[in-house]
Amino acid sequence: MKQNLILLPSDSDFGTLLSVNRRKSVFLQPNIQTLPMLGTKDLTVGPIRRQLFNLAMPIMGTSFIQMAYNLIDIAWVGRIGSEAVSAVGAVSILTWMSASIALLNKVGAEVSVGQSIGSRNQDDARQFAYHNIIIASIISIVWGTLLFIFADPILELFKLEESIHQQAIVFLRILSTGLPFVFLSAAFTGIFNAAGRSKIPFRISAIGLVMNMLLDPLFIFGMGWGTTGAAIGTWLSQAMVFLTFIYWIRYKENLLGGFFSFRRLRGRFVKRIFKLGLPVAALNTLYAFVNLFLSRTASEQGRHLGLMAFTTGGQIEAITWNTSQGFSTALSTFVAQNYAAGRKERVIKAWKITIIMTSIFGTLCSLLFILYGNEVFSIFVPEPQAYAMGGEYLRIDGYSQMFMMMEITMQGIFYGLGYTLPPAIVSISLNYARIPIALFLIKMGMGVDAIWWAVSGTTIAKGIVLSAWFLLIRKKIS
Repeated sequence: MKQNLILLPSDSDFGTLLSVNRRKSVFLQPNIQTLPMLGTKDLTVGPIRRQLFNLAMPIMGTSFIQMAYNLIDIAWVGRIGSEAVSAVGAVSILTWMSASIALLNKVGAEVSVGQSIGSRNQDDARQFAYHNIIIASIISIVWGTLLFIFADPILELFKLEESIHQQAIVFLRILSTGLPFVFLSAAFTGIFNAAGRSKIPFRISAIGLVMNMLLDPLFIFGMGWGTTGAAIGTWLSQAMVFLTFIYWIRYKENLLGGFFSFRRLRGRFVKRIFKLGLPVAALNTLYAFVNLFLSRTASEQGRHLGLMAFTTGGQIEAITWNTSQGFSTALSTFVAQNYAAGRKERVIKAWKITIIMTSIFGTLCSLLFILYGNEVFSIFVPEPQAYAMGGEYLRIDGYSQMFMMMEITMQGIFYGLGYTLPPAIVSISLNYARIPIALFLIKMGMGVDAIWWAVSGTTIAKGIVLSAWFLLIRKKIS
């Protein structure tokens, strides 16, 4: 009887042969690997350390680019004055909240698409990719509309001087109209990350960053538009990133064989996406609400300098956060594919490698902030009073940097396993503990520093608790 031979990838090469009878359907044993899906990378075979680095570096680069949007705005606006920085800082809390909501579909795509790829189900991978895009579109339009309409009463929460308040309203309304670009770009990034193609979002985001770097000084100083110019530059850059993603998917990459054909949403996929992404989005959104309250408290205790120190310090601290987030996302993608493929020994080894790397970097960031907080802050806001208060924020927060990286790294392995609830429980409970702790320390006469210590102390606790939680369930995995 005539037979066909098909080459399949194994741990060493593509030389494993499978005989297929023409009259019968193909039957694959669980330990036999099938061909990778169109446009994806197989992370269930090959050297773990190299794969993690290849995934993490572009993801970190993408995160740093997204962080750089805000830092570039602050750096240029800081040349106008600390009041202008306060206006941008107030809006940054709300853009952070928006980015947190967008995580529903970014993480939802990374895990759902990644696990579908790991289990070799291309149809489900396409369906999850499509559903994440549609859900992100709907949420972004609704949320952007709310921010545009209610910009004035929302920003009243910060108790800013009237001139700063009016600048913030215009800034927020411009950015709110571009939220569909932000949400959809986040979902596209999650899909590419799940496919092991993290270099593509990095390249696309780099285009937007370069554009923002060119437009900010032109609009802020050349056109004389001030903070409004910074908002317009950011809007145009985000639009460019979105359009480049569309071009890349439609014309340069036939990822997963294409997933843009319009179809009805199906409950099974919607439910799975919300189950995976909602705890993460809720975690980060509620975190943003906490920071909204703490920002208002910082404004009450230190006026616009207190608000400026808290919001700008948080942006600078994102150096640590984004580095750990890059490794965490890489770990999540790696774990999603390997766990679904039954390669549990690779899951544990990847976790060990990642926790060592992030701990080292976290220690270095702690030393930088503790020893050189004023110098780092003065790069962005050169006013002596401003960088003195901001430097104190960085010094106090510096003690928690290693523990922050531990927490975010642990989130990555929980997400990859599909357990998005434990990180949400730990982060939400301890983030909200910051409010009573800060108020208690303020009553003890610590002033605005009370907020910095509340943030630093709870960050340390989150890293310890989530690490301990994973150690308790590790035996079930291995």
